Amino acid sequence: MPAAEQIPQPLTPNHPSQPEEPDPALAYLDAAEHILRRVRETQLPAIRRAAALCIEAIANGGLVHCFGTGHSRIPVEELFPRHGSFPGFHSIVELSLTYHNQVVGANGQRQAMFLEKLEGLGQLILRNFVFGPQDCFLIFSNSGVNGVVLDVALEAKRLGMPVIAVVSAEHCAASAAKHSSGKKLPDAADITLDNCTPAGDALVHVPGLAHPVGPGSTIGFAAVVNTLKCLVAAGLTTRGQPPLVLTSSVLIGSDASGALFDQTYDDYRARMARLYGGNPV
Repeated sequence: MPAAEQIPQPLTPNHPSQPEEPDPALAYLDAAEHILRRVRETQLPAIRRAAALCIEAIANGGLVHCFGTGHSRIPVEELFPRHGSFPGFHSIVELSLTYHNQVVGANGQRQAMFLEKLEGLGQLILRNFVFGPQDCFLIFSNSGVNGVVLDVALEAKRLGMPVIAVVSAEHCAASAAKHSSGKKLPDAADITLDNCTPAGDALVHVPGLAHPVGPGSTIGFAAVVNTLKCLVAAGLTTRGQPPLVLTSSVLIGSDASGALFDQTYDDYRARMARLYGGNPV
């Protein structure tokens, strides 16, 4: 009888197989989805209260003043001006605190990080404007502890304006108070919104890399402010004051889009006019 056919056996590896490393791209997207879920599940009641303040301000001829330093400038620019946004939000952006692309040299990052901790600068910034009785303030800071944002919040309160703070609750809780008042931004606010970003901001741990990468605060900030913006637009429309919305030519054609941009900017200019006149503060 012929010898039994030998079935080849798989080669045994010299060392055990290694578990597949996680995909950092999917890890970031999963973490980003988690931030959005947390905003949806935990922040809507507070966002609705904040939107009610903004609706009252804009509907009664007031303004929602928006301030942030560093990368917290990003949500300020989400509010206005861009497609899908409307007048009523007044952006206060100091280039000395937000101009990051130089990094080193003149106007570098070291200077900006020094200035945002400096007490007294916030009051000087607000001294440039004449605020009205219907105005409110929206202040962004992931940590909620630096000197300028605390000064702006405390000065806004002194001037009688409601203050809405947007922070990372986890990052703020993990950060030591730096302001001489001993306060953090939520301590000076009437309403605090959480951007639902974890302490430290970065979301992804890469095997072999000592520190995490992929910040998430931009996603959390954008989710909060655009949710707020949509609620404010709905509230104004319900009151019979539908806002002029910057709208892409893709949706309404070039001529209509251009005309609407001009109307919106003219409306914004009219709202801003009283900020630079009247009696000094």
